[in-house]
Amino acid sequence: MASTRAPAVAEVLWELKRADKLATYCNIATRAGFSAGANGRAMITCMKTIRRDWPHLQWWRAIRDDRTVLAGEHAEELEEWGATITPGEEDRVSVEFDEETKLMIWNEDGGQSLASAPDDDSEDDDEGGEEE
Repeated sequence: MASTRAPAVAEVLWELKRADKLATYCNIATRAGFSAGANGRAMITCMKTIRRDWPHLQWWRAIRDDRTVLAGEHAEELEEWGATITPGEEDRVSVEFDEETKLMIWNEDGGQSLASAPDDDSEDDDEGGEEE
């Protein structure tokens, strides 16, 4: 049910905002404790609720697993953030970004995987790493 899932997804979006990263529907849904559903349908429903009830959240940080979004507002927000947008099939565009540093992937224990962890080589990192 979207009404019980949306607050959990909202928390994940807040986490993404703090980390300045994007995440795929499946990773967000898993982090929030449910399945994204066929073609991300459960996530799409959640995102509609979030956009309505929490318009201040950066909903655009959630992207489909195939790294595409609808042309329009979603693509514009991502491009403003720094992603490269290229035309795709029908009304979709491809989202390109540095996945190594800008894609959030959580491991099974709830922490970040190595692919999205901060660079440990930086000795002058004032932030002390990513929040969980």
